[in-house]
Amino acid sequence: MHVLFFAIQVLPQAFPFRQTLQHCVAPYTAEECVAGMAPHTGSALDFLERTAMDAQMSSDKILAISNKVQNNAGYPQSQLANSLKLVARLIGGGLPTRVFYVSQGGYDTHTNQINTQQRLLKELGDSVKAFTDDLKAQGNLSRVLVMTFSEFGRRLSENANAGTDHGAAAPMFIVGNHVKAGLLGKYPSLAPHDLLNGDVQYTVDFRSVYAGVLESWLKTPSAPILGRQFPPLICA
Repeated sequence: MHVLFFAIQVLPQAFPFRQTLQHCVAPYTAEECVAGMAPHTGSALDFLERTAMDAQMSSDKILAISNKVQNNAGYPQSQLANSLKLVARLIGGGLPTRVFYVSQGGYDTHTNQINTQQRLLKELGDSVKAFTDDLKAQGNLSRVLVMTFSEFGRRLSENANAGTDHGAAAPMFIVGNHVKAGLLGKYPSLAPHDLLNGDVQYTVDFRSVYAGVLESWLKTPSAPILGRQFPPLICA
């Protein structure tokens, strides 16, 4: 299934947090565990034995945080919208997680693409609009950046089933109060002689987008995460 993924990056309010959740060990509190501040120590067996308990503790804490605030925007009825509603409440409730991840499936449109794609893109636009309205009402929109990415793009030419097959390049969307508006990068050419086996050729390496988000938004060195240094596309 072709899936559109969302990485929602949140700036900290008061103190730095690690970007990943880790398992808690005494004497760390549930808040420190959820924040990713508690390192794992001890044997591998100790790690495994504590996993279920830590997960339950984190789950209870997250539920309590999500109940602190209510959504202040009208979301459409969809799985994507429900995921973004929850993320908005977690941000509003003060969960110190730096990166949230949600997804929207259904884009593998090999057949009858036009109606499916129209429905999915409307769901995408309406859901992200409601999410940003919700964060604006909370006063948190300036802390949040939304980035979309996907597994692959679609080909330019329609196939025999009124759909399109897997392509080489795809757009990414960056959303937020501090995002540079407009097209970032070079507009891809649709001229036949510029295509690669019928596919649009990418003009920006997706890792440059990641590098730009990591360095300009999360203030984190990108090379250790991406494996090497890529020229960052400054988007915020």
